Amino acid sequence: MSAQCEVTAKLAANAPMSLFERYLTVWVFLCIVVGIALGQWLPAPFQMLGKLEVARVNLPVGLLIWVMIIPMLVKVDFGALHEVRNHVKGIGVTLFVNWLVKPFSMAFLAWLFIRNVFAPWLPADQLDSYIAGLILLAAAPCTAMVFVWSRLTNGDPLFTLSQVALNDSIMIVAFAPLVAFLLGISAITVPWDTLFTSVVLYIVIPVILAQLWRKSLLRKGQAHFDKTMEQIGPWSISALLATLVLLFAFQGKAIIDQPLIIALLAVPILIQVFFNSALAYWLNRAVGEKHNVACPSALIGASNFFELAVAAAISLFGFESGAALATVVGVLIEVPVMLLVVKVVNSSKGWYEAKA
Repeated sequence: MSAQCEVTAKLAANAPMSLFERYLTVWVFLCIVVGIALGQWLPAPFQMLGKLEVARVNLPVGLLIWVMIIPMLVKVDFGALHEVRNHVKGIGVTLFVNWLVKPFSMAFLAWLFIRNVFAPWLPADQLDSYIAGLILLAAAPCTAMVFVWSRLTNGDPLFTLSQVALNDSIMIVAFAPLVAFLLGISAITVPWDTLFTSVVLYIVIPVILAQLWRKSLLRKGQAHFDKTMEQIGPWSISALLATLVLLFAFQGKAIIDQPLIIALLAVPILIQVFFNSALAYWLNRAVGEKHNVACPSALIGASNFFELAVAAAISLFGFESGAALATVVGVLIEVPVMLLVVKVVNSSKGWYEAKA
């Protein structure tokens, strides 16, 4: 294990949960209220912002997305990839859940609830868009918040770091084909060039820029790197909240007309989080993995890279789409639901270790 990798892992393990992160659900709810109010009172400025596009990419949102994603990716040490050999069973379980179970289970739940059970209460012209948003949400494993969840469960920091680095590497090549396939079997057509552009803009370029920035900071010493990470910490969530204000300014009328939509969209998201976290936790126990690996594995298996999902949904379907709204519902419930999962895996440690 390299010294730098060990330092990064320790920082990930000791990173406190910031005020923004702890009360993310509150901030998101306030953004919903502020965004809806501003969109109804001052529609003209938001319509103008919505028209600032180049090749279907909204420029203000594109900038905000980069501010959202890049600081998170700076924290990812791809040098930790060699650590996967030390946690083969836990890595295998997480990859299985992240890439072979979660996206497909969400596609099924979206079809079941959106296309069938809840269809009478949802706008018919947005059903495909809602399903697409839910698929986008499930197709990208969480990157940044996982470090927080892992710390709260006393998870193995090197496992968490190596798993995040591996997922990010896979996401560069697998996100677009997986999303295209799942949207295809859901009878939703998305132009490949638009999807490819989204991947380049919101995954490939941010990863390259973040890693170049990371190397530049580390050349000036670990203390300089740590200080910079502390300074840019609030950037990601601040940019996310600004994006949500814009999004809800466009979504305001639809939500006012049908306030039940958010609750209905939350149902398949909640089910997939609980199902996938339980599956990953149980599979780790079944293969004999340690509890401090099973916990972050379950949390990585259940949580989503919602910043990427929001960006892709806006790019592919637009501000006013059901897809954008569906991804934001994922943001709204992320923190309270994951904290509940944290509580469950912590309190069940005795049961987990009883088999051993």
